[in-house]
Amino acid sequence: QVQLVESGGGLVKPGGSLRLSCAASGSIFVIGDMGWYRQAPGKQRELVATITRSGFTNYADSVKGRFTISRDFAKNAVYLEMNTLSPEDTADYYCKAVVIITPARSLEVWGQGTLVTVSS
Repeated sequence: QVQLVESGGGLVKPGGSLRLSCAASGSIFVIGDMGWYRQAPGKQRELVATITRSGFTNYADSVKGRFTISRDFAKNAVYLEMNTLSPEDTADYYCKAVVIITPARSLEVWGQGTLVTVSS
């Protein structure tokens, strides 16, 4: 069983920065794509950024140029550097990983979420 644990959320003022971390633990085989998603109050969960094993990244238009996703294979971790934060970025942020069990079988695993609040 694989678990994802996020950290780094908190309260930050508009224009500030935060760095989210997500580490995988447990019976890890190979981790494929990893990503960050967020869900604001009253809204659906949305993609923020993803990163493949080869390092290809994809960002939501709303965060391009402000957020940077990266990963550390040795630590089975993924990070999200968030800059120039605005109140619209306030949300619960969730980490997701695709765990490759076999070439024909994979499993999506989600973290429990970490709250980011941008407010003055």
